Amino acid sequence: MKVLVTGAAGFIGYHTALKLLRRGDSVVGLDSVNDYYDPNLKEARLAELSKTAKSLGAEYEFIRANLADRAAVEACFARNRFDRVINLAAQAGVRHSFKDPHAYVESNVSGFVNIIEGCRHTNVPHLTYASTSSIYGANRKMPFSEHHGVDHPLQFYAATKRLNELTAHAYSHLFRLPTTGLRFFSVYGPWGRPDMALFLFTKNILAGLPIQLFNHGEHIRDFTYVDDIVEGVARASDQIATVNPQWDAMAPDPASSDAPYRILNIGGGNPVKLWDYVAAIEEATGRKAIVELLPLQPGDVPDNIADATELEKATGFRPTTPVREGVKAFVEWYRTYYGV
Repeated sequence: MKVLVTGAAGFIGYHTALKLLRRGDSVVGLDSVNDYYDPNLKEARLAELSKTAKSLGAEYEFIRANLADRAAVEACFARNRFDRVINLAAQAGVRHSFKDPHAYVESNVSGFVNIIEGCRHTNVPHLTYASTSSIYGANRKMPFSEHHGVDHPLQFYAATKRLNELTAHAYSHLFRLPTTGLRFFSVYGPWGRPDMALFLFTKNILAGLPIQLFNHGEHIRDFTYVDDIVEGVARASDQIATVNPQWDAMAPDPASSDAPYRILNIGGGNPVKLWDYVAAIEEATGRKAIVELLPLQPGDVPDNIADATELEKATGFRPTTPVREGVKAFVEWYRTYYGV
């Protein structure tokens, strides 16, 4: 298939594009390569993609453009006929949305509209896009299920992702465009983002510096290894969303519709306390962490646990990588990449 992967220079986008190239798909990557975090890491990912494509003899093109640039996105769709579109580009980071909400409107709202319009006007068979577990917000019923309502976001980042889901439903209903939204749970692994906990903790532990544990380390998180995430992304993208024939307008299910629309969690299903996550990093690095305990941050949720039942029903897959194994793989990558 010919697949457009937006956010190809990003953490999940890079791994997704790599998987598709290795299985024989033709890939067009699109990314603005902004400076939200170190652009050198993004350029290194892109270099790896080019090298892999060349070694495999695979068809691969990279477009350096901003999703919010309507003309650039329209030109991309005009030049290509995609069998699938996987939209992973976004302005990420919960904390950053407090400081610069306009960046989230540009990328997560305007950019998403440009992508879904491109899909609509070129009759793309299936759009798969990244949502987030942050969307569950003030919900406390665990594990988080796609069948729960999600109308109480705790940060603007989550609100923009919820808007993506609502926009997708409107397009699925009006234009019969099949769409699948994927709610990712605490993704980690090699080539991860420098602003994420695993990267920050590993960096500081190896340097003998303190790490900050918010909520006094009592957070419970459903950490999901990136290879499991991209396996779920690929399988969900392959299987085109369809109408739910049992959908009832008198008791509407938030996870599906009488339009070709669905929402799926991709989570590890094996939640751990933040303290256990730190212990896995200590084990992998051979160093003890110096810990600074802090209260819960604004916008954070204490627990984040995925129900992956619907993912398994739809794709026959659920994440399986143990946290200690995944953390070890990240630490090995970190040591190699940074020469530590």
